[in-house]
Amino acid sequence: MPAVLPGSKVLVTGANGFVANWLVRTLLQEGFAVRGTVRTASKGEYLKHMFKSHGNKLELVVIPDIEKDGAFDDAVQGVDAIEHMASPYHWNADDPDDIIQPAVKGTIGILQSALKRGTDVKRIVITTSTAAVVRSTDKPIIFAESDWNDEAIAIVKEQGRNASNLLDVNYLSLPVAAAAFEFYETHKSSVNWDLVTIAPPYIFGPIINEVSSPSSSNASMVEWHAAVLGSAKDATALTTQGNTWSDVRDVAKAHVRAIQRAEAVGRIIVSTGPFKWQDWLNAARSLSPAPYPAFAISPGAPSYDASSAVHLLDFDTSKAERVLGIPKEELISMEQSTRDMLEDFKWRGW
Repeated sequence: MPAVLPGSKVLVTGANGFVANWLVRTLLQEGFAVRGTVRTASKGEYLKHMFKSHGNKLELVVIPDIEKDGAFDDAVQGVDAIEHMASPYHWNADDPDDIIQPAVKGTIGILQSALKRGTDVKRIVITTSTAAVVRSTDKPIIFAESDWNDEAIAIVKEQGRNASNLLDVNYLSLPVAAAAFEFYETHKSSVNWDLVTIAPPYIFGPIINEVSSPSSSNASMVEWHAAVLGSAKDATALTTQGNTWSDVRDVAKAHVRAIQRAEAVGRIIVSTGPFKWQDWLNAARSLSPAPYPAFAISPGAPSYDASSAVHLLDFDTSKAERVLGIPKEELISMEQSTRDMLEDFKWRGW
């Protein structure tokens, strides 16, 4: 399908979220018009104020319940691309289906609306997660877009509410992505749009959406703040626990490139690289001048040697580099991301 170029109108669902707010900003800065969805009018006031200089380039619509049949029927009309980032779910459930079905229903709902009413839509991008890709491992593995985390589904179905939250997240991401592609394959002869999923890992970076405290941010940022500024992890956890990460601004850029590049289709992993939590403490303490006084950040495990750290998972991001045109060397570094987060926290009084 043809690329969606600046000047086009893009629908962004859940526009007031951590990543979505950055996406709205990036789209507007690059010359796109944005129609954003929020669940209440009050959640849109912050966005209106933030982007008031863009005038009528930002339009907000209220969709209280994205699980409702036809919830997006009106919103998809007259847009050239859709960035689906809203996903309702909750963790306190006895049945895994109580977790996954709301997210799947919201995703399929917007695809159905695009099928029925989205006559101008050329590209749909859905935010998933690398949790849909990885599986447990006791040796280093590099995962790619061809991998699926079927293991998580089996465990969560068997254990139900006793499954860990990490497995719940995996279970959430995988069926959403699988359901979206199944819908697309079933209806692709009837649609005029391509489907892309962007799968990031932990997402860190400065916060521009409306939050009142560290604990009210997204899950990745809550854990980062607790680990780096709250001393929530002991020396063993700091040097052995980790994952992979991306800066929120790079994730937003990937979503924009996914509609701009005609060749962008299918699953695309976006990841800067692996980390141990101690790496973030070291990055924070190495900054000069420091946004926080160096003594305010624990040294953690001073004997930690990053060069000998064993990372059990990493990702092949060659597709993102090739298709989205985002080479590794252009990604925001750990040091820059750390500085920007600390400056943001300092400004907020956190």
